[in-house]
Amino acid sequence: MSEAGNGLNQVRRDGDHLDRGTDTTQTFGGHDSDLSFVPFGAELTETEIAAIEALPSGSALFLVRSGPTAGARYLVDTDVTTIGRHPEADIFFDDVTVSRRHAEITRSGSAFDIIDQRSLNGTYLDGERVDRGVLRNGSEVRIGKFRLNFFVSPADIQAEG
Repeated sequence: MSEAGNGLNQVRRDGDHLDRGTDTTQTFGGHDSDLSFVPFGAELTETEIAAIEALPSGSALFLVRSGPTAGARYLVDTDVTTIGRHPEADIFFDDVTVSRRHAEITRSGSAFDIIDQRSLNGTYLDGERVDRGVLRNGSEVRIGKFRLNFFVSPADIQAEG
């Protein structure tokens, strides 16, 4: 994971502050009905559109739509990208609703999958709790309090079409 010079958040690599305590992930909501899928109607900003258009083939972008880091952008450009509350996660979400090792994104060519890592609160893809799912352009992912939209490189969409 790297910064591509187009305003993307850099990967957090903070080996000096490893938390060696027990996992204290907290659940939220009492029932799965509290986690209902409500699609976002928010339009993309010009800056977000430019960031998506600048993606090279084989890469993707997560836009954080809600949660403590709303507005953040994360480049996905490696074969395995980790998401979690562990300080060494590629996408680091510092919130107790996120497990230390919550999910992984795997890339095969220009295709991406999300794989839940037995997280306490689960990983949601387009409103459905999944152990594994295929990420498509515009997919919504929910991890803890965070809602993200996933966008693939326009070059890869044109190659499919």
